[in-house]
Parts: sequence; structure tokens; C-alpha cells
Amino acid sequence: MPMSKKLAAEFIGTFWLVLGGCGSAVLAAAFPDVGIGLLGVSLAFGLTVLTMAFAIGHISGCHLNPAVTIGLWAGGRHPAGEVLPYIVAQVLGAIAGAFVLYMIATGKPGFDGGLASNGFGERSPGGHTLASGLLTEIVMTLMFVFVILGATDKRAPAMLAPVAIGLCLTLIHLISIPVTNTSVNPARSTGPALLEGGAALGQLWMFWLAPILGALIAGYVYRWLGEHK
Repeated sequence: MPMSKKLAAEFIGTFWLVLGGCGSAVLAAAFPDVGIGLLGVSLAFGLTVLTMAFAIGHISGCHLNPAVTIGLWAGGRHPAGEVLPYIVAQVLGAIAGAFVLYMIATGKPGFDGGLASNGFGERSPGGHTLASGLLTEIVMTLMFVFVILGATDKRAPAMLAPVAIGLCLTLIHLISIPVTNTSVNPARSTGPALLEGGAALGQLWMFWLAPILGALIAGYVYRWLGEHK
């Protein structure tokens, strides 16, 4: 598959993840009387990955996430030369998704500018500290990448991989939305933070550091665990 098509797929997929996931949080989570709440937002994020895995998995692998790309590289599943181009495409897709969401959300008078950015301390939905948020993002990303590596192993049922991965991301959101508003994805964090600016942008470093650390651990652990020898 030509690199240009792989990168276009990653751009579109990450665009959909941010628009679908963050969009559900901004537009539908607290809609009067019929809002979807935390459960609905969690499911929306899982559905974005599930649907895109079927749509573009055969083109780019459907990473949609710099941490996943790095974790797959660490696990011996992705060439080093494609890591940076994938990450650039993912971040650009996330920014585009956040921009479209912003344009939609500003169509309502009184919009406060929030785009479901991630945060800790005063910006944590549940008031969790930096240490709590850091640990959460490391562990949740570790488990997400571990599930991806296992579900996409050649010895696993191939057609069920998107379902396992989408449900895993749903579960992760159910656990960690109260802590950090759930990132496990530096691109997903970057899009909304860039448009919100201020404190969201000031805390963005953690939502690159923690997911990447978790992904590296998962990659190396699964590489050892899944060895055929």
C-alpha cells in the first residue's frame, strides 16, 4: 500500500475519532433530559475505533494514535521509518476533527469553548492529581496497546480484533473519564488543546509522556510474551 494512502487513512480515521468521541462529549453528554452521559461518551469513543478498524484497517492498520504506532513499533509490528509520518498524519487529523467540532459547537449561543480536552488537578473532572492522572494514563494506554497487540496477533481470530479493540477503549473511558477525561492518545489530546489554548495546552505534555511510556511498556512486554519459542 502506498505511504500516501496509509497516511490519508490515518488522517481520516483520527479525524473521525476526535469528532465522534469528543463530539459526543461536547454536544450530547449533557443534552437536557436525554443526554448520553459518561456511558454514552465511552461507547462513542469505542465505536469510532471499531468502525474505522473495519473501514481502514486493511489500508493503514488503523492506529489513529501516536502511542499505538509507537507501541506497535516496540512490539515489532511497525517499521521505524513509518512512525513519524503516521504520528504527523494522526495529529493533523485530530486537529481537523477538533476544528470541525468547534465550528459545530459555536453554532449554539453561550458555548463556553470547551472541546473535551484532557486535564489533571483543577482540570480533572474528578479533581485527581497529576500523579493520579499520570499513573492512570500510563496503565490505561499500556492495557490498550497490549489488547491491540494480542487481538491483532496472527494466532488470534482476525475478524474479532476490531470488536475487542473498540470494547477495550470503551472500558478504558468508563474507568478514566473521571480522572483525566481519558486520553490514552496524544493526538486526541492535542487537537482540542490547541483550539482551547490556555491551561489545556499547558497540561498537554502529560498526555504525550504518559501514553507513550505505557505504549512502550506494552510493546516490549507483549513482544516477550507472544514469542513463538
